[in-house]
Amino acid sequence: MNRTSYKERISFALGNLGHSAFYGALSTYFIVYVTSSMFSDLAPSVADKLIGLITSLVVIIRLAEVVLDPILGNIVDNTQSKYGKFKPWLMIGTIVSAILLIVSFTGLFGLSKISPLLFAILFVIVFVALDIFYSFSDVAYWGMVPAISESSAERSVFTVWGSFTGTIGWNGLTIIVVPITTYFTYLATGKHEQGSAGWLAFAVIISLIAILSAAATAWGTKEKNNVIRESANKEKTSIKDVFLGIAHNDQMLWTSLSYLLYSVAYVATNGVLFYYFKYVLDKPNQFWIAGVVATIVSFFTAPLFGMLNKFVTRKVLFSIGQICMILAYVIFLVAHDNPTLVTVGLVLFNFNYAQLVTVLTLTDAIEYGQLQSGKRNEAVTLSIRPLLDKISGAFSNGIVGFIAVTAGMTGSATAKDMTAGNIHTFELFSFYTPLILAAGSLLIFWWKVKLSEKAHAQVVVELESKLATEGGVTASTNVVTQQQLISAPTSGVITSLAELNRAQPALDLFDGTGYVIQPSDNKVYAPFDGKIRFTFSTQHAFGIESENGLAAIIHVGIGTVNLRGAGFDLHFVDGQEIHQGDLLMNFDRQLFEANGYADTIVMFFVDPKRIQNFEFDEKHVQHGDELQPVSFK
Repeated sequence: MNRTSYKERISFALGNLGHSAFYGALSTYFIVYVTSSMFSDLAPSVADKLIGLITSLVVIIRLAEVVLDPILGNIVDNTQSKYGKFKPWLMIGTIVSAILLIVSFTGLFGLSKISPLLFAILFVIVFVALDIFYSFSDVAYWGMVPAISESSAERSVFTVWGSFTGTIGWNGLTIIVVPITTYFTYLATGKHEQGSAGWLAFAVIISLIAILSAAATAWGTKEKNNVIRESANKEKTSIKDVFLGIAHNDQMLWTSLSYLLYSVAYVATNGVLFYYFKYVLDKPNQFWIAGVVATIVSFFTAPLFGMLNKFVTRKVLFSIGQICMILAYVIFLVAHDNPTLVTVGLVLFNFNYAQLVTVLTLTDAIEYGQLQSGKRNEAVTLSIRPLLDKISGAFSNGIVGFIAVTAGMTGSATAKDMTAGNIHTFELFSFYTPLILAAGSLLIFWWKVKLSEKAHAQVVVELESKLATEGGVTASTNVVTQQQLISAPTSGVITSLAELNRAQPALDLFDGTGYVIQPSDNKVYAPFDGKIRFTFSTQHAFGIESENGLAAIIHVGIGTVNLRGAGFDLHFVDGQEIHQGDLLMNFDRQLFEANGYADTIVMFFVDPKRIQNFEFDEKHVQHGDELQPVSFK
């Protein structure tokens, strides 16, 4: 790893430190500010009405804004400047949304005291603009990954580093919010409490961190001019496409519903933990403990997942996480003011694999949906989880605001003002309700999500067999007979598919038209000019298409689908243009052998009915050797 690569990794990761902190301030602590300080100078009855109005507007605006995301993504994708397409929107989105966040934390300069109606109208305008420009920065930040690296492995590294710093940014707010809001309120008023001055200072500090973090990413990364993003621009995903993708894939549907229930519970609970510490435990100055615990637990959960998944399935890990979450709610209900029990509850609450399992299961659902319908909806599938996060965030905003008003935790109220009825109301909606959601998420995932690792491996086998004999996912149906020059994709002894089935009759997989090569090395090269159509989530096979429309799949190893991506080092991303002789993959022959899998490479043509003439000689070839041309319609 050279110095420039480290610079880009660190610069990119720093961007999400401020980006996630900003999102936390917007999605969680803005509602806390609204319920506690924004209308503190108004009569309680008027304040409660305005709080209800604002929280309702936030829910409506954030749900409506979801529909705009594809439009914003299209604007970013079609931007051309000397700084690239992402950096301008990253900076513009961050700076504008930061300014509007600060304006929002001023209470729109006290306009509610003059005219509540005018305040409501202006609030809608400001918050819509704030959410739109935040979405611009969000789309630009994560969309930048393929533009700064063409390596699939390196893209994963950028994503992991960004997620790691994002965890620090999100949980760091929990550590600093009380000290900052209390300290700056004291400087302004001389009172040791959280007031409007403190919340404004909090917004200013988080906004500056977000701007500096975005600047670090813009300064330290370099967008490369490649065809990957250009090809992505040709296919846009609308909100209609997303929902149709879910509706036509039952495993995607059940996984999404299970995750949505979990996410609403998780995000809403994060929002009410502040109220729990302040109004129930009467320990607002100890709220930082929640952030420290969440940060520490998150450092261990991701590495543990890879280790545990070698011994137990994703479904078991998902279930363990949900059970821990349910136990956490029970502990919160009985802990009272016991700090040890509260800490144990926080540990259990954050020990959760729902997000990671959902991403992996939705990824596997790509092949499942392709087998069921013949259509491969990668873009739709990968847009689902962010969509669900936005929906759950919108609902959680409304839940938190509703709880604050209903439980009397607004304005200048303190823990001493809480009655038994207030506490019961808070517990009902803050712990019992999300407990039910977490249990529902567990039940749905356990009984309805059937796409386990083993089931997905069988889906891939069936899909490959279907593609080898029936065809599918071809982009063109030419009626004029054409010829395609093909070179050997690897070095080794080339034989027929029929010979493979005779040698291993128990498999009986590839009955179509193509080649089998027993490789003499561990590399796979492009057999012709064209593009990468898709990659199976297990990385052991990928689809390619020539410039004149001949589609093929290269399958590496027999049984290697069960390695779940281990042992494969890809040198391309989906949509990338390739040229004959380009190195596409390295694979680990020793790992294959250690797990009892053959390293045989199969290249078969999709929709073999189109093939008019196909011949080859069984012989030893070197990669790049010219094979006999294939004639096809």
